[in-house]
Amino acid sequence: MFDIAWSEMVLIGAVALVVIGPKDLPKALRTVGQTVARVRRMASEFQGQFNEAMREAELADLKKQVEDVGGSVQSALNTDFKPIDQIKDFEAPKPDDAALKEAEAKLASLPAPAPLPPVDIKPDAPK
Repeated sequence: MFDIAWSEMVLIGAVALVVIGPKDLPKALRTVGQTVARVRRMASEFQGQFNEAMREAELADLKKQVEDVGGSVQSALNTDFKPIDQIKDFEAPKPDDAALKEAEAKLASLPAPAPLPPVDIKPDAPK
């Protein structure tokens, strides 16, 4: 985290031993450890509160987007449907009697289809 090598830690320990003294060194290290733990706890609480605030902001944005979509859908449902082109009723052309009689004559002149051969269905052998 602080990019301190072991040799630097040993040097810091030796200086602390000379400055603080061997009698008070354990008490000083305990105090430093408690202070570091307290600072870490405060940092994690701050990070948790920051993440919670970010989540709430994201939820507020998402809620706004959903409300916008719901409003646009509601406004689309409230408007009357007006198609661009009106549907026109087209009348089918009346068949020509001469053409109809000619088609019937061609159909009557065709040979009748041959009958289909009989189909023999055999049951499957039991397994």
